[in-house]
Amino acid sequence: MNYLEAFGGKAGSIATLTWALLILSIAVVVIITALTLAAVLRRRSPRRATEADREPLAREESGLSWITIGVAISTVALLGGMAWNAYTMAAINRPPHDPALTIRVIGHQWWWQFRYKSDDPSQIFDTANEAHIPVGQTVRFEVETADVIHSFWIPALGDKIDLIPGQTNETWLEAGQPGVYRGQCSEYCGRQHAHMAITVVADAPKDFEAWRAAQLRPAKPQAGTLASAQTLFVARCGACHTVRGAGAGGALGPDLTHLMSRRDIAANTLPNTIANLSGWIADPQTIKPGAKMPVLELSAPELATIRQYLETLE
Repeated sequence: MNYLEAFGGKAGSIATLTWALLILSIAVVVIITALTLAAVLRRRSPRRATEADREPLAREESGLSWITIGVAISTVALLGGMAWNAYTMAAINRPPHDPALTIRVIGHQWWWQFRYKSDDPSQIFDTANEAHIPVGQTVRFEVETADVIHSFWIPALGDKIDLIPGQTNETWLEAGQPGVYRGQCSEYCGRQHAHMAITVVADAPKDFEAWRAAQLRPAKPQAGTLASAQTLFVARCGACHTVRGAGAGGALGPDLTHLMSRRDIAANTLPNTIANLSGWIADPQTIKPGAKMPVLELSAPELATIRQYLETLE
């Protein structure tokens, strides 16, 4: 979440402007502080002030000239900063290349839905909170909200963009090198706003294609004990969650088809470990109060069975 570091062309332009304005602001503060201290240290005694009152008007005019110079320099600096800002905004408005893919981002209280779009319906799939993009390729993001205003922001890759009810906005990102980049909803959206994080994983193109192919596959069919676990999951969780190929088609919560391939759960609130997953299933309100996931009041055997099934969703 360090917005002073950039790992893409778009973010690089923004970071350069940010550093320039930061340095300019620091210089202004230092100069004003120095002049103020100099004035305080050279403060005249009442007697000298009386004598100064008799000095020629030219002395006052000299002081006014310094004020004029200061105002002129400040005006030039501010106008320069404004022009640079306008130039940067225009430069990053459109991507340098045609987008390699389009991801539809839907903000929910309090998680992110990523839909990988395609002209071929069989190539469309959803994931949650963790998006993968290919390194060195432009990716278009179409953002919208399912409820209140949110703001999509990956500082190391680009600017932020608001998700406004009733409209779809667009932005683009491009990662210059492989890595895991943290993002955040940056518009207060309710009780769990702070726990509405984003992970963007920039993969080498061949690794991205392998990940995409894996995400397109439905969940593995289960047999024996795991078939019973799947049935229990669909009965207790399938009204809200989708698992493609398992008969669960809920749309209120995240798609869990490849849950165990993700780094975190609960919108990146917890690392995706078996212990954390068990705690989240058992009582999400303790971990994330106000979350839209209810407490199911599962028995210990039911909890173990559902967790056992979720562990197969790779």
